[in-house]
Amino acid sequence: MDISLLLEYGWVLLLLVGLEGLLAADNALVLAIMVKHLPEKERKKALFYGLAGAFIFRFASLFIISFLVDVWQIQALGALYLLFIAINHIVRKIFFKKKEEETEEKEKKKSGFWGTVIKVELADIAFAIDSILAAVALAMTLPNTTLPQIGGMDGGKFLVIFIGGFIGLIIMRFAANLFVKLLHSRPGLEIAAFAIVGWVGVKLAVLTLGHPEIGVISHDFAHSTEWKLIFYAVLISIAVAGWFLSKDKKEEVATEEEPTAE
Repeated sequence: MDISLLLEYGWVLLLLVGLEGLLAADNALVLAIMVKHLPEKERKKALFYGLAGAFIFRFASLFIISFLVDVWQIQALGALYLLFIAINHIVRKIFFKKKEEETEEKEKKKSGFWGTVIKVELADIAFAIDSILAAVALAMTLPNTTLPQIGGMDGGKFLVIFIGGFIGLIIMRFAANLFVKLLHSRPGLEIAAFAIVGWVGVKLAVLTLGHPEIGVISHDFAHSTEWKLIFYAVLISIAVAGWFLSKDKKEEVATEEEPTAE
């Protein structure tokens, strides 16, 4: 690989790790609720078994997707799914926040150890599908490398997606608390993360519309440097806006306490 190719792959890997980190933090909160009723030792075991299953599922899914990634129907379904989860999550967070919190409380029903493991497993699989599709869409327009194909995908692209997903699982297991604190201090970052997922869905939609069998837009444009620059410029803008437009909760508390100081 030459330096420009390494930089491009490194940039996408950093994006994947950042996105995985924010999504993993949100997912970690859900998993924490699921295992909360278990004794501490069993909590750790339930999370370990669930994450081990998610790792196997991720690898198997990525291997299968690598053969189907150029099928426009799969691209279209992936684009629709990513747009749906992004819009659904953002709408729920903004307009139905109280109802969501009440639902989470109701879901804290006690169940046995293995019943909890199954729930964690299913949740991990759902999270894996989201992140794999987002990662595939991000990696799709990367240039091919000289590495041999893995499954039906260029080896370089496969490894970037796999490494990003693997780091995401590590973050969910070990470093999620740091991201949870970040999301608590700047809750707008969670909305920004799902807005990025939606934007990645748009990217997958552009690839679908530029597919030779569809031809709604130019195939050359869908894979052009121009479109890449537009995509990454908007993506970075969403992340920056999420950071600066999300008021720090400490600042909010200070603002709320000011009137009572009189």
